[in-house]
Amino acid sequence: MKKFIILYLILFLSCNKSNFLDSHSSFPLSEEFKNYWFDGKAEISNYSLTHSRYGSIRKGSAVLIYVTEDFLPRKQVKANKKTEYTENILKLNRTKKFLTGIYPYSIMTSIFSRLGKNLPLIKTTTSIQEWCGQTYLQINRRKTLEITGHSYFEGEADEMFNLKNDLTEEELWVWIRTQPKILPQGKKELLPSLEYLRMNHKPIKFYEAVLDLKNNDTLNMYSIFYPELKRKLSIYFEPNHPYQILKWNEYDFENQKIISSAVLEKMIKLPYWELNKIGDEHFRDSLNLK
Repeated sequence: MKKFIILYLILFLSCNKSNFLDSHSSFPLSEEFKNYWFDGKAEISNYSLTHSRYGSIRKGSAVLIYVTEDFLPRKQVKANKKTEYTENILKLNRTKKFLTGIYPYSIMTSIFSRLGKNLPLIKTTTSIQEWCGQTYLQINRRKTLEITGHSYFEGEADEMFNLKNDLTEEELWVWIRTQPKILPQGKKELLPSLEYLRMNHKPIKFYEAVLDLKNNDTLNMYSIFYPELKRKLSIYFEPNHPYQILKWNEYDFENQKIISSAVLEKMIKLPYWELNKIGDEHFRDSLNLK
C-alpha cells in the first residue's frame, strides 16, 4: 500500500509539474525594471492602425497604455489605495478606433498582470462598441479561467463558463515587456485574443498555436500562428529594456488579407489620470492623437 501511494504521488507530480511551475514560478525584477515602471507614470504609445472590416481596409489609431497600479487580488479590481491586501500589477489598456463608413468602431482590452510570473494574467476584459450594438468578455484567473460574456448577437448573448488554467494570448503582450527572453516557444495550446474571437464569432476555447521568438540586434519578433484559425500575429519590439513594441501585424491566411497592423508614431510617459483639466488636451497633440 505504501509503495502504491508513493508511486501515485510521483505520477501526480510529474503530470502536473508544468502547470504548477507555470502558475507559481517567480522571476526577480531588476533595478532597471523598477526604475522604469515604478516612477509614478504611465507609458502611452500611439500607433497608426489599419484594420480590415467588412472586406475593406480601414485606417485608424491604436493606443497601448502600460501602467503599474495597486490591485486587490481576491476581488480582482483596482484598489483605491495600497494596503497589506493589495499587490502591484502591470496593466495594459489596448485601444483601437476606426470608422466603417458612417459609423465608428471602438475596441478596448484591459490586461491585468502579476509581475514576474510564468502565467502573469490575473484578469482581462474586452469590449467592442459600434452603432449596431456592443459586446463584452471578461476572464478572471482563479483555479480555472472563468469566462463571462455578453453580446447583442444571437448565440452569444449571455455566457458563463470555465476553461482550463493555461496560457492566453493577452498576457503575452505584457510578458514581452517584462521577461521577453523566456517567452514560450514551440507548439502550445493557447487561448487567442478575445477581441479576435468575438469580432470573428469564433468559439471561445484553446487552440493549438506555434510560438516563435526571433532575436536581432535592432529588432525582435515574436510570432503566434494558429493553424486551425489560419491566423498569425507578429509583434516587433526593441531587443533591450524596456522592450518597446514598435509594430505588429495580424494576418488571415485563409482569406489572404491583413486583419490589422500598427506602427508606432509616438511614445511619452505621463501621469495621464491627473491630466483631465481644460487645457490638458495639448498632451494629445504631443502624442499625435486627433
